[in-house]
Amino acid sequence: MMNKVRFSPSLMTMDLDKFSEQITFLNNYADSYHIDIMDGHYVPNITLSPWFIEEVRKISDLPVSAHLMVTDPSFWVEQLIALKCEWICIHAEVLDGLAFRLIDQIHDAGLKAGIVLNPETPIDTIFPYIELVDKITIMTVDPGFAGQRFIKSTLNKIVDLRNLRDAKGYRYVIEMDGSSNRKSFKDIDIAGPDIYIVGRSGLFGLTDDIEESWNIMLKDYEEATGKKVEV
Repeated sequence: MMNKVRFSPSLMTMDLDKFSEQITFLNNYADSYHIDIMDGHYVPNITLSPWFIEEVRKISDLPVSAHLMVTDPSFWVEQLIALKCEWICIHAEVLDGLAFRLIDQIHDAGLKAGIVLNPETPIDTIFPYIELVDKITIMTVDPGFAGQRFIKSTLNKIVDLRNLRDAKGYRYVIEMDGSSNRKSFKDIDIAGPDIYIVGRSGLFGLTDDIEESWNIMLKDYEEATGKKVEV
């Protein structure tokens, strides 16, 4: 059985000493890049930035998905629109009073708007604007740091979102973010997201060689799920 799985490497967890080497390889295999932008307030960590996206753009044409873990999304959205970042994804938890305005702003720029839900945030939080959303990302770990505990119960939201999409004809794709690796691939596959974000435990931390790590990741997925990855 062949399975078309979309893998989006989380560049926060890549080896920055091998930036060019790893991006050059992944350009031929990944479906998109996931770039975390943290402001040190929404989560107690500071990571990548719009500048980093500019550096990726110099050597890659793959779509970029920016995951904003910030308290002031309006400030960051303007910068990402200027960079024509294909996906701009904002946490639902900071969107009270801003959701329609920012989604419209992103769409008016010809880009795609995504919403991210923390593990404890129910999907009905975004029902007022769900029909406008292009992507919904389900956090399967607490946000802010790589390598945290996989929260299996969050996968129920992926199943609910798939059923809702089928029933209502919504256009969003479903993405999971957090501890996607050989230990969790089977459970994630059963839930059925469209996009797997892979980071340190699933890809970059497997070996020092990105090609070897990518092949191990595919093998881990295939052995866990019993499905051959379509390439």
